Amino acid sequence: MNKHLDKLIRAACAVALTGLVMGCAGPQQGGGSNAPTGGSGNVPRTDFDRTDLDRRAGVRMELASGYFAGGQYATALNEVKQVLALKPDMPEALTLRALIYAALGETGLADDSFKRSLTLAPRDPDTLHNYGWFLCQLKRWGEATTQFEQALAQPQYRGPARTWLVKGVCEARAQQTAEAERSLLKAFELDPSNPATAINLAEVLLRNGQAERARFYVKRVNANPEQSNSQSLWLALRIERRLSNSTAVAELGQELRKRFPQSPEATALDNGRFDD
Repeated sequence: MNKHLDKLIRAACAVALTGLVMGCAGPQQGGGSNAPTGGSGNVPRTDFDRTDLDRRAGVRMELASGYFAGGQYATALNEVKQVLALKPDMPEALTLRALIYAALGETGLADDSFKRSLTLAPRDPDTLHNYGWFLCQLKRWGEATTQFEQALAQPQYRGPARTWLVKGVCEARAQQTAEAERSLLKAFELDPSNPATAINLAEVLLRNGQAERARFYVKRVNANPEQSNSQSLWLALRIERRLSNSTAVAELGQELRKRFPQSPEATALDNGRFDD
């Protein structure tokens, strides 16, 4: 795989995973895909209906989520174990435990936790999404795609843009560039403000021989100083080089060296390594 694409993919997934923690770690809010919907024999629950056990588990889940987001995986695991001691069949806790195990490199335990969570809540889109990304890390491409598609099929799913993004990222990793382009275009359609989507789409378009189109998406990112970085500038430079635009290549190279002189991209530029 192109090393630059791999860097951008990892950056994009870091962005996505920030959202995943909030999307799957805590109890569902606002009537998620598995929440009661009312009707005969199925009355919606409110805070009044929560038991003391629910509240204690909820507090522990919030702590576990916070520790996980902060990279304190051992502490997060301790908290989520206490949640499961209170409520062994809590899908959200099992999903968070799976994410923690994955972060710790315990892939077998993570896989088991994801499967247990999906046994209890088979249509939860956050868990399907997270399990798909986990499988992608293991290069189990077909299984990952199945999970992403199941997440996207849920009618009440509120995060389809992020799933289209990581689906496209996964397809790019699997060298399925035509499929990756379609998925990333869909993610961009749903959330055009996400720089991770624009950068990954530009990289895939460049790989697919569509440098002019790639230029459009990377320019959107670099036009915002808060979003542009060494990777986005380097991608733009490589696109302009592909288009034989020497003036733009020189300008982007100057900006890259000035703003990010110690970056791997600046080093690659100095060494003339455009296609590593």
